[in-house]
Amino acid sequence: MRIVIIGGGIGGLTAAIGLGKTGIEAHVYEKAPELREVGAGIGLMPNALKALDILGLGDEIRSQCGTGVQGGVKDSCGRVLVEIPADELARSFGSVFVVHRAELLAFLVNQLRPEQIHLGHACTGFEQNADGVVARFENGETASGDGLIGADGLRSTVRKQFLGDPVIRYSGYTAWRSVVDFANSDRMSIVETWGRGRRFGIVPMSRNRVYWFATNTTAEGGRDREGETKPALLKLFQGWHEPIETLIRAAREDAILRNDIYDFDPLPRFVSGRAGLLGDAAHAMTPNLGQGACQAIEDAVVLAACLRQAGKVEAALLDYERRRRPRTAEVVLRARSLGKIGQAANPAMCWLRDTAMRLTPRQVAAKQIRSLLDFEILTPSERSLFGY
Repeated sequence: MRIVIIGGGIGGLTAAIGLGKTGIEAHVYEKAPELREVGAGIGLMPNALKALDILGLGDEIRSQCGTGVQGGVKDSCGRVLVEIPADELARSFGSVFVVHRAELLAFLVNQLRPEQIHLGHACTGFEQNADGVVARFENGETASGDGLIGADGLRSTVRKQFLGDPVIRYSGYTAWRSVVDFANSDRMSIVETWGRGRRFGIVPMSRNRVYWFATNTTAEGGRDREGETKPALLKLFQGWHEPIETLIRAAREDAILRNDIYDFDPLPRFVSGRAGLLGDAAHAMTPNLGQGACQAIEDAVVLAACLRQAGKVEAALLDYERRRRPRTAEVVLRARSLGKIGQAANPAMCWLRDTAMRLTPRQVAAKQIRSLLDFEILTPSERSLFGY
């Protein structure tokens, strides 16, 4: 069996690795001339690490990551609104590990043979029949296989061909991100601070680095004037508890990324014949639960198991869709809901939100997280397909 994967991000590369582990040939076609990620961190939640363990990659990734201790949510003065019992969750599911996106991407690339990755291949569409599928590219080349996977992101070309364009929904807020050098980051906790219409997140990484992100409710399409990003952020978060302003000042102006946040409603299907969707192409979600890449990694492992077990590509993809659509739909909607709560701007609503969070028992907060992480993507017999 040969599978064509469109998109060389975390999901597409993990899918190629998973397929290879089960003896299926996979080739990745990426439109960019080089594989690179922007300067931001990524939290690998326990559910994603369990999936990577199945592929035999978990331990090596853990060795390269910083271990995040979940501290919970604070208000702008630094008062704890809700505390997550990280020790209890770690005993049950494992810790959160934090890695630079570029470092994770490089690690995944190194698991594949160079001839499996084809750069400078922008997909323009595909054709399929009873015998297979053929992908077409802007450079005039084609690629044939038994099946095709669109791992080509929010504005997927593959998805557009068989589902049309879903309504891509602007969340109402934009986000800034950066990674900075910061002494003693290993003593810090993963903390998100909520204000009125804005939030700030602190995520310690390995080697004395911190990944931080900030959000603000604003009109879609806004951009910062050159050289004015840091001053604007310092104004937005003036007076918030330390080390928020210190972290903003530690960032290089040209190393602060700004992106509007989008998602779309759960799709009616992920599959059309021999073609299927994975990652953001299938279920783009806001980053409020830290599950975007984690769900793509889950997708990749389930996809590989389904293709390995089924005799036909079409049947395998339908099984993959059956298993992944309900799980990812729930995460999309939960992430969206949490973002709306966190971005609340009305003073009375914020007071009610903060009061309710302070009164929420730790066990309730832990239960909500447990329902997200306590999910087995494969049966024991399926895990054995990967030698796990």
